[in-house]
Amino acid sequence: MNGAEVLDVSRDAIWLTIQLSAPVLIVGLVVGVGIGLMQALTQIQEATLVYAPKIVAIFVSLLLFLPLMGALMSGFMHNIAARIAGM
Repeated sequence: MNGAEVLDVSRDAIWLTIQLSAPVLIVGLVVGVGIGLMQALTQIQEATLVYAPKIVAIFVSLLLFLPLMGALMSGFMHNIAARIAGM
């Protein structure tokens, strides 16, 4: 395995990490901004109010996106196994 192949696998792994984490992070961001906007509009300044809805939203998004995440990781593993078999 030469340097170009190592960089290719590393780039694919970093891209996979971004794809796996993006849906959950985006849901957390949207819920956090939405709750923050509601707090600003209603002038309720409770610091712990964000956590419960954000935890529930992230849990639901994990349930929804888990098949996609599994398919992405499975495809990456098949790619790595094919590279190992091709050596």
